[in-house]
Amino acid sequence: MTEISRLPGPVMDLWDWQYEGACREADPTLFFHPEGERGAARRRRAAAAKAVCAECPVIDQCREHSFQVREPYGVWGGLSEDERAMVLSQRLRRAS
Repeated sequence: MTEISRLPGPVMDLWDWQYEGACREADPTLFFHPEGERGAARRRRAAAAKAVCAECPVIDQCREHSFQVREPYGVWGGLSEDERAMVLSQRLRRAS
């Protein structure tokens, strides 16, 4: 579950970037794997989602948002769940 306590306050300026996301025009199921999806099918879907992210003008804001609130599912800012977990783990190691 998303860490709601980590979400910034309801200040519109903090969320405006979402209106410019390339994903707004894409099928949302592209970014979140269905239950039981594994192997090549999961890699293909994630690669297609990351291709949308690669063209996104707000990829950096999206990625940072996903780190700040520790998004547990989906492709955010061009990174999968596992990739985000690895980056967060590296950040924590460096901070300690």
